[in-house]
Amino acid sequence: MPILKGLVSALLLTLNTLFWGVPLILLTLLKLIVPGQRLKQKVLLGLNAVALNWIGFNLWWMRRWLKPDVSITVPEQLSPHQWWLVISNHRSWTDIFMLFMALHRRIPMPRFFLKRQLIWIPIVGLAFWALEFPFMRRFSREQIAKNPKLATIDRTSTERMCQQARNTPIAIFNFVEGTRFSVAKRDAQQSPYRHLLRPKAGGVAQVLSLLGSQLDGILDVTISYTNPSPTFWGFLCGNEAPITLHARQLDIPQWMYAPNNHDEKQHKERFHTWINSLWREKDGLLDGKTDHD
Repeated sequence: MPILKGLVSALLLTLNTLFWGVPLILLTLLKLIVPGQRLKQKVLLGLNAVALNWIGFNLWWMRRWLKPDVSITVPEQLSPHQWWLVISNHRSWTDIFMLFMALHRRIPMPRFFLKRQLIWIPIVGLAFWALEFPFMRRFSREQIAKNPKLATIDRTSTERMCQQARNTPIAIFNFVEGTRFSVAKRDAQQSPYRHLLRPKAGGVAQVLSLLGSQLDGILDVTISYTNPSPTFWGFLCGNEAPITLHARQLDIPQWMYAPNNHDEKQHKERFHTWINSLWREKDGLLDGKTDHD
């Protein structure tokens, strides 16, 4: 029965993607040929509507077919007409749909920091590109040391997204650990946290410096699974154990608005101190909710 449920779920996800893929492809072609930034912006609004409807229908059938055991806590004063930076820990592909369940249409259309390889996913990768999601190449320190220009590629992608965000409310999502948690990854990087990998402050710092006071706040999200090894397939099969999502709003200190702070050592250190303190709190919150050892 769980496997059958998973197959039906995968079919529903695929059919929904194919259905909304038609207007997506048409609008993407239109975006390529229309002249002027103003017209492109109107097409982008249409693409946003397609993506929001894709998300909405997926949430509709997931709630009714999978009936996930999810406990969600979010601030009440959220609005789709505001600018938000959302940061979260990362355990599974299921995290993305948990964030959708908690925040869909409560805040603007999300933009995720994505690995560049995801652009090759049929239809979905095209949507990421058309919606101007920032693709991260994540070069190693050794590669950057050999060619310092590589360090500017991810920064340019983020700048492009933030520039577009000045015209329309946006929610920028960042899994600041950079990859999904596993015990092996935790031990390999000698993370000081029990339930988390080391956070990366660069993307958060850059978004804050580029958007400045235009941001209405930071949403700090903590996702926990009773299952120590959650998988998206397990979720589609309806087998995932209880999931908890807790979001809280953080005020943005004035020092975070300093321009080009990602280039200054003092600001880098201050950001690392801030986000490591946040991660210690998050690690404590996850204690007792799951066990990775």
